Amino acid sequence: QVRLVESGGGLVQPGGSLKLSCATSGFIFVLEKMAWYRQAPGKARELVASITGRLATTYSDSVKGRFTISRDNARETVYLQMNDLNVEDTAVYYCHAESYVLEWGQGTQVTVSS
Repeated sequence: QVRLVESGGGLVQPGGSLKLSCATSGFIFVLEKMAWYRQAPGKARELVASITGRLATTYSDSVKGRFTISRDNARETVYLQMNDLNVEDTAVYYCHAESYVLEWGQGTQVTVSS
């Protein structure tokens, strides 16, 4: 059974930083392409960043240069370091194992506000 547990969200001021974590189980993590998505109120879920088992990364244009995705294969955990946050980054953030299309965690809320 695929399990994805996100943590690390919270309230932060514009310009601040947060690091999200996603603990996983139920699949062969080291082989899996992992991704972070986000969904803001009233908007569709969007891809933020992804990382393959060989550590190739991609980023959406809106976060490029500010966010960094990484993974720890020994801990079966994927991370999202978010710097220079702005109000447009406010959303629920979800991690995703790309092979398991229908499996999602509960997400973690990130709110950027002064």
